Amino acid sequence: MNKPLTVVFPLYPGVTQLDFTGPWQVLMQLPGARLIAASLGGESIVSEGLNFASLQPLESLTECDVLCVPGGGGCTDAMKNPDFISHIQRLADNATYVTSVCTGSLILAAAGILRGKRAACHWMYLDTLAWFGAIPVSERVVRDGNIFSGGGVTAGIDFALTLVAELAGEERAQRIQLGLEYAPAPPFNAGHPDVAPAALVAQQLASTAALRERRRQIIQEISLQ
Repeated sequence: MNKPLTVVFPLYPGVTQLDFTGPWQVLMQLPGARLIAASLGGESIVSEGLNFASLQPLESLTECDVLCVPGGGGCTDAMKNPDFISHIQRLADNATYVTSVCTGSLILAAAGILRGKRAACHWMYLDTLAWFGAIPVSERVVRDGNIFSGGGVTAGIDFALTLVAELAGEERAQRIQLGLEYAPAPPFNAGHPDVAPAALVAQQLASTAALRERRRQIIQEISLQ
């Protein structure tokens, strides 16, 4: 890295906090990195009981090197908000890297950024990327040109380390990983429907069926606009 790096995380009501706090923890350790959490009007954002305040007004930001869009239950409202989407498009136009975590890729898709591009998303909504002309890929981290996307919530850390390797080399990424003691060893092999017990997947799908159907309907309506 030969110059300071500006990373913008556009937040919105209903964002999943780990979608951006995970990458934030990794990227903040790059020398000279300037990380900015922003929202429309600089309004405070409540995420899963946590209140994120002192945010930058999204509309005041003129450019960034990395745009990182997190996902969350509020992503469909964000996708329907023309002001929010216009700022995503504006910042993405001049960003060196355009990135997302979890359903943040749906926001990029709604902004017209992923057409013809390979991208990851949370497994429950991965297929809906195709409604926007994107190419859904069921992988932990997906890169297509200058676009990086992480799959589910925890993939944000993997994505951020991958980006660090791109920006500052693999040794720097490994040093950050070591410093964070990021050595995943989950107590259960149930983090994805490909490996989780079939009965558990069925239960999860059944318990979220109504919510998923409502969200998928909204996503499809947005894709047709």
